Amino acid sequence: MVSDELGRQLHDRATRGETLSAQERASLETWYATQDRAEMDKLDLTTPESVAVLQAQVDSVLKQLETAAKRIQELAQENDRLRGEIATLHRRLAQQASVRAA
Repeated sequence: MVSDELGRQLHDRATRGETLSAQERASLETWYATQDRAEMDKLDLTTPESVAVLQAQVDSVLKQLETAAKRIQELAQENDRLRGEIATLHRRLAQQASVRAA
């Protein structure tokens, strides 16, 4: 078994592009497998049903993100329209002010 500290060190070195010996690479792969198993246990991905539930949750969140992104686009378009309307009103106001001043 590879200690968590050693696994983290090897992972850090590997992700920084350092060359690992064959033994270090094997230890890192063992550590990765241990991490994967622990993650699977935490997520309870031991049955196809649990994977399906997790996928449904991901799909739901993606739909929420899609809806939020669409709403943001709509608001951005409305803001652009309002900015144009405000600019028009400012021009009219400036014209009225210059007519009154004359």
